[in-house]
Order: sequence, then C-alpha cells, then structure tokens
Amino acid sequence: MSTNAAVVNDPGTQANAPFDAETRRRLSELRSQLGDDLLILGHHYMSSEAIRWADLTGDSLALSRLAAQSTAENIVFLGVHFMAETADILTTEDRKVLSPDIGAGCLMAEMASIGQVLQCWNHLVKNNGKQTIPITYVNSSAKLKAFCGEHGGAVCTSSNAEKVLAWALEQGGRALFFPDMHLGRNAAAALGVTGDEVARWVRAENRLRGDMNKARVIVWDGFCPVHVGFTVMDAERVRVSNPGIKVVVHPECPREVVEAADDSGSTEKIIKLVEQSPSGSAWAIGTEINLVKRLAGNHPDKVIISLNSNVPQCPDMAKINERGLLTALQGIAEGQPKGVVKVDQQTAQWAQKALERMFAVT
Repeated sequence: MSTNAAVVNDPGTQANAPFDAETRRRLSELRSQLGDDLLILGHHYMSSEAIRWADLTGDSLALSRLAAQSTAENIVFLGVHFMAETADILTTEDRKVLSPDIGAGCLMAEMASIGQVLQCWNHLVKNNGKQTIPITYVNSSAKLKAFCGEHGGAVCTSSNAEKVLAWALEQGGRALFFPDMHLGRNAAAALGVTGDEVARWVRAENRLRGDMNKARVIVWDGFCPVHVGFTVMDAERVRVSNPGIKVVVHPECPREVVEAADDSGSTEKIIKLVEQSPSGSAWAIGTEINLVKRLAGNHPDKVIISLNSNVPQCPDMAKINERGLLTALQGIAEGQPKGVVKVDQQTAQWAQKALERMFAVT
C-alpha cells in the first residue's frame, strides 16, 4: 500500500478554477487563523477548485494514516464520507474529522449495506461449512469494516487487494469480497482464481450466481459508476488515434478493460507511472477526470488524456467545493464545528481491527 502524499502549492499560485475573491479571501484568512490546529486533506479526485486548499494530497487511506500522525485538532477531509470515517477511526478521540459536505457519499459504498451483507453471510454459513473470510474494499462504510474485523476479515485498498485476498484464501477456503465486484475479480485473476472459482452475490435477488462448492472467491455485485464507463472499445479507439500511446486504468474497471490496458493500478500507481515516464511519452488514463486533468497540467511535456473524456466526474466528489470548505472552517473558528464525522466506539474498534490485519499483511 502506498502512503505517498504531496504538499499542495499555495492557493494563490493555482489557476484554471472558478474565481470567487471573497470566498478565497475568507478561506485564506481562516486557514491562517486556525494555524496548526487545522489540517486539510485532499483526495486525488478532488476538483482543482477544492484541492488547492489541501495541506496534503493522496489516496484515502494514506491521508487517514497521515492524519493519525499529525497533531492538528481539526481535520477537514476533502473527499467522500467513507474517507472521513476512516480518518476518524484511525485518529484519537480528542480529534475532530469534518466533511465540507456531509451528503457527499459514495455510490459504490452505498451498494452494500450492513443488512445486505449479513443476509449474504448467513446464507453462506447456512449452506456451506467452508470457512469464509470477509474482505471489504476501503471504499465502504465503517460498519462493513467493523463486520470484517469482527468476523476474522480485513480491509483492502486498490493497491493491496491481491495481497489481502491471498491472505484471506490462506486463512480459509473462501473469501467474500465487497462491495466492488470488478476489483474483486481483478485481484482474484491476478492470483489465478478465475472461471467457476469466482461466484457473484446478486444483492437485488439476494442469492448467489455460481457454484458455491467450487467458488473460492465470492464477489459482491457493486461497482463504481465512473470506472465502469470505460470500455475495451475506448482502448482500441485511442490506440488508433494516438499510435504508441500507453493505456493505464484503475482496477475498479471491468476485467476485460484491465486486460485490454497496458497496465492497471491505484491512483498512486497511475501517478508514479506518469511521473517516472520520459518526456514525450503518451498516456490514456481510465480513471476520474479530475486526476487526469491534474496530471496533464503538471506534465506539459507529455501527452496525457482521458481514456474516454465523456465519462463524467464522480458526482459525490463534485459536491466538495470552496463554499463548503469555508462553512467548515467558519464553524471551527466559531467553536461550533459543522459536518463532524464520528464513528461510534464499538464500530471503530472492530473496524480498526480489520485495518490492522491489512497493515500486518501488507
């Protein structure tokens, strides 16, 4: 798992974002006023408008771990709800984690509720005695992380899913992987687990599709609406129009798209591939458009395009903006913080157990 993060330049040097002089004046003023008591974290998928205010940028778990190492009393997470939950789980009780928009969820995470997972779990336990290890992608609620902690499972990220899944298969005869079926399938394939050894739990039907006796990995049927927008045809088209271009996609993309790409990996891996490539290289990237645009702006000596520019940005990430951040900072300054994300103690303890198992494996 990568824990890389970067310090973002001063907001005054950033360009190409909507201009609201008064909002930015107040943001600068409040950030200076709050000083070391404030830490602003920005996920890679944030818009340029929002991420310009981040003290650190990175993927969600790396940022949460950095938050745990900081001394800031107030942590504002420019990201979606599950990210703020993870930061709260990993930080001490005396810290506050806030979201500029408490309604910024995650469509994928919302495709698996604790009630649905319990129904699936009870079905597996009742109908087959084979030990099952639950694995939840970090893009999930704190309750699902806690479920894994309580039932001998672990959390995984897009960069360590293969390692965690391999660990799970060593612990028991089968793994239940949720909520993203595509990351689950891609991780399983990397381990040589394919065909009848992968079954799918269909939440709408509350049943398993596949042979339970043969299945080593059961994937939940959730997905990221952004990443399923990229197709094999996109890869073929972009190679015709840009000879020599390299295609890299996020492992939340469908299996056939990953197979058609030159490489796949987490946001951190994609960033490193681009950064370490020679001047003049060309990349078509299948992930959230804000990251692609930022990479293109940071590397003008390279050709960097979206694998499909018609795939829309994440609607929940788009909810985080400067005005929401201003409201959050004003609340902190006035002693009435708004958008506080708090995970109850029991849930946090079990969720931390699942995270600790992941850290031990990776």
